[in-house]
Amino acid sequence: MLSHGIRFTCYSLIAFTVIPSVLYIFLEDQDVDIRVKAIGPVSHWLMGAMNYLSLLLRGSEIRRCIEHMEVDWQLVSRTEDREVMLRNAKFGRFVAGFCAVFMHCGVFSYSMVKGMSSLVIVIGNQTVTIPRLPCPFYSNFLDTTVSPTNQIVLMIQFLSGFIVNSITVGACSLAAVFAMHACGQFSVLFLWLNELVGDDDGEEGYRSVEYKLANIVQHHLRVLSFVSYIEQVMYQVCLVQLVGCTLNMCMLGYYSITEWNTEDTKNLMTYGILFVSMTFNIFIICYIGELLSEQCKKVGETAYLTEWYRLPQKTALSLVLIISRSSVVIKMTAGKLIELSLVTFGDVSLFISIN
Repeated sequence: MLSHGIRFTCYSLIAFTVIPSVLYIFLEDQDVDIRVKAIGPVSHWLMGAMNYLSLLLRGSEIRRCIEHMEVDWQLVSRTEDREVMLRNAKFGRFVAGFCAVFMHCGVFSYSMVKGMSSLVIVIGNQTVTIPRLPCPFYSNFLDTTVSPTNQIVLMIQFLSGFIVNSITVGACSLAAVFAMHACGQFSVLFLWLNELVGDDDGEEGYRSVEYKLANIVQHHLRVLSFVSYIEQVMYQVCLVQLVGCTLNMCMLGYYSITEWNTEDTKNLMTYGILFVSMTFNIFIICYIGELLSEQCKKVGETAYLTEWYRLPQKTALSLVLIISRSSVVIKMTAGKLIELSLVTFGDVSLFISIN
């Protein structure tokens, strides 16, 4: 019951910001420049709403990934394996924290600058000061130029902005934490492969190798299944992030160019922070896709570089199956349409620079 109440509250606050803004863009203001400037913040709120819906729909898959991670931590017994997993987990938390700081700082500073500024209009012999909002509001719903209506709407938009940012940060954090856990499991697998062939070449040593090899195959399949879980959970979120952040970066570039001559330092700095945070979000999901693909391939390379020639022929042939399976790479995608890699990040950067 509590979870349903939280969902209803979050969507109500987002809708209170998005719906009046969309109506304002299409029905109220006829100035093309003002309409374009309203598209950026509204698209960010819409992106957060779509991410929230996607995460809710994938709740069971997210829970399965978390339970998978929990079992992995329970199964680890060696100190060196645990240290490798901890190192990757710390990096995942660092990425999540870095993303949270940049996203919240960027959008909060934008909301503060817009909310604390005002528009001065000269009507006849009178000068009228109209308070502004982070997102425009349809005047047929409420007159936000008067107090306390303006302050109430401003606080609601601040709160909905915090919710939208938290959703976006949560989506990126999930991707980073899941991916780095998978990388930690791959690193453990590499340790096991490097230790596969010991110094004992006797019958007892060969039995030990067969036991190790069975554990390696089992662990390899377990890691690959976890990577496929990540793809199932994140492909919709990654599509929203990739398309939404690319659109917002284009909008921010347009805003910066059009306001450059005004020498409004506060707005330009805010746009710069937002641009960096959006770029970082796209880089993270592309880097994660690249990293997981490379780790999948590296299993075959590591297996080939072991001292397999010291193993009995039948045992050595088992490594062929590992090498063959690692050649079939599980790739992270955005909406099952765009492969996430550093090449994709470069293509997005080139597209933005051209436009």
